[in-house]
Amino acid sequence: MDHDIPRAGDIHTKSIRRYDPFHDQPAPRKGVSLGRTLMKTLQAINEKIKQGKALVLTAEEVIDFVDQKGAKKAAQEVDVVTTGTFAPMCSSGAYFNVGHSKPRIKISGGFLNGVPIYAGFAAVDFILGATAIPDDDPRNAVYPGKFAYGGGHVIEELVSGKDVVLTVSAYGTDCYPRKKVETRIGLKDMNEAVLFNPRNGYQNYNVGVNLSDRPIYTYMGVLQPRLGNANYSSAGQLSPLLCDPLYRTIGVGTRIFLGGGEGYVAWHGTQHNPSVPRTDLGVPRVPAGTIAVIGDLKQMSPRWLRGTSISGYGVNLSVGIGVPIPILDEDMVRQAAVRDKDIVAQIVDFSHVYPQREPGSLGEVTYAELRQGEISIDGKRVPTASLSSYAKAREIASVLKEWISRGDFLLTECVQRLPGADSGIVPQSLPERPIRAKNPV
Repeated sequence: MDHDIPRAGDIHTKSIRRYDPFHDQPAPRKGVSLGRTLMKTLQAINEKIKQGKALVLTAEEVIDFVDQKGAKKAAQEVDVVTTGTFAPMCSSGAYFNVGHSKPRIKISGGFLNGVPIYAGFAAVDFILGATAIPDDDPRNAVYPGKFAYGGGHVIEELVSGKDVVLTVSAYGTDCYPRKKVETRIGLKDMNEAVLFNPRNGYQNYNVGVNLSDRPIYTYMGVLQPRLGNANYSSAGQLSPLLCDPLYRTIGVGTRIFLGGGEGYVAWHGTQHNPSVPRTDLGVPRVPAGTIAVIGDLKQMSPRWLRGTSISGYGVNLSVGIGVPIPILDEDMVRQAAVRDKDIVAQIVDFSHVYPQREPGSLGEVTYAELRQGEISIDGKRVPTASLSSYAKAREIASVLKEWISRGDFLLTECVQRLPGADSGIVPQSLPERPIRAKNPV
């Protein structure tokens, strides 16, 4: 099927080829198995960082540098490329340990500012999901729902230094006799407050459109009828996993910029899907890899963690992530210098094809075309908008560059690489099996 997959640059939005990259996924081309003899090691790069001699460029800056110097010379001179992304990332949340009350309580349920928590871990450990909403939220009963407040907003308030109301209950035991606690609490009062996001930093994503005759409210924002607009969500050439598309340096243990503080890649993210069609540079043509990330919430800032309301859909948390890419050889610098014009995304109908999980793409378009503010689909001019902030992604890459250049941020070697195309990992759909009633006794 490789010959059926259009290459980056072959597609013009005035005449989009249609194919189904979601169901027919060939093995990656041999040409994307990149990686030459190492020119540098991560240890050597860290030594240069400590000495203040490392050349650190953002993912935007390295593009011109490679153009001017060539890949070979650029690989010799550049030590680190910094990336960034800032966008709503729904699979996010935080876990907390609030210490023991007097008398002790074994929390079985509760709320932070009216937003439900999950307490099925231990006596005073609990988790708050970014998409959780209060029980009395009308949701979509009045359509479209506003979803004015939820878990993401609570997290933003906490990192802003505000106190929130903790209300918890318990059934009582001999060693944990208390049955209720209601108090104001802030990050300063907690033993641990840890941001833990099971799926962030999506490597590429779809462009959402609406072929129906009415507006629809989705996690891609409001999509207007009859191809009224096209929404996308990626920092493109600044996005971490697009600058290391084959996961050569990003893996478990990679130190990152997370929410304004330091964090780490904890595992590959949920729905990690490395076995997808890719360009000759290894860039995926469809949604692919993801990362699970973790970090100390007490270090973070509301500038980079923002509660987000999505009309008619729900609440979310917009997260800022920046990942440093060590330049080990020519292939690394070529991939880190990827341009928006070399990154393609699929145009998908969110009115029927996406919700019904039917195959089909209306075609693909480059991020360079998307960022121009208008694309053409079947001859119709369609305005575009991004849910991801390119300006904030640029700022994150710049902040991370400054940290590294000052010697305040050293790179870490991952202890395990993210599963690649050869892993055979493909996300499964939910198997729905009939549930038979038990035989009467």
